[in-house]
Amino acid sequence: MCKMDDMQRLLAALEEVRDDVDFAGQYGLVDEGVIDSLDLTQIIAALDDAFDIHIPAGEIEPENFNSVQDMLALVRRYQGK
Repeated sequence: MCKMDDMQRLLAALEEVRDDVDFAGQYGLVDEGVIDSLDLTQIIAALDDAFDIHIPAGEIEPENFNSVQDMLALVRRYQGK
């Protein structure tokens, strides 16, 4: 599967959670308060479903969710595990 497919799936999953946020162009999503803890919980569930992965509680750190690139890197760490 090519990288763009993963990015498109990620953006689609994120849009299901918050369609009012420009995930593709926004940085500092957590640090700047664009998304909150409830959003994070929903995002993690959406990523788990979209990519058939499990993100452990220890990975729920702001630096893993501040941008779509950070989230994609997190997803890729757990794909195939």
